[in-house]
Amino acid sequence: MGRFLAGVGAALALMLAGLFLFRSDAASEALPPPPRMVALADAPTVPEVQADAPAALPRTREQKRFGRYDKDRDGRITRDEYLASRRKAYAKLDTNGDGRLSFDEWAAKTTTKFATADKGRDGALDAAEFATTAVKRKAPKRTNCPPATQPADEG
Repeated sequence: MGRFLAGVGAALALMLAGLFLFRSDAASEALPPPPRMVALADAPTVPEVQADAPAALPRTREQKRFGRYDKDRDGRITRDEYLASRRKAYAKLDTNGDGRLSFDEWAAKTTTKFATADKGRDGALDAAEFATTAVKRKAPKRTNCPPATQPADEG
């Protein structure tokens, strides 16, 4: 039992010594010189720009995405942070706010689309009415690449 207590005491003493050494290193770092006080008459009219000012690095797409999810900015994404967007989408669908989605709540957009397309109000879509429900696709982005050249006819 004595050896155990001696080991615990030695471990605590080492941790305490390490703490004091760590704190003394932080305090002994050289501090930057205090800013110069300039008299108003001696002040330059144009502010000087530091030549060695660091430039901000552009963030990657993944870093931006991570930043959008990490709401509390602690460098970690919790399950609640990860599911926040899904909760918002669910809340939009749950129109009566009871926490459960009925089929009508889930299919509200489709039901509205059908009712808008059914001009005859007969509960059915003919071919012309159905054509109005087609998804509107965005035009592909155009690039400035030259068109592919076709090989000349050999003949």
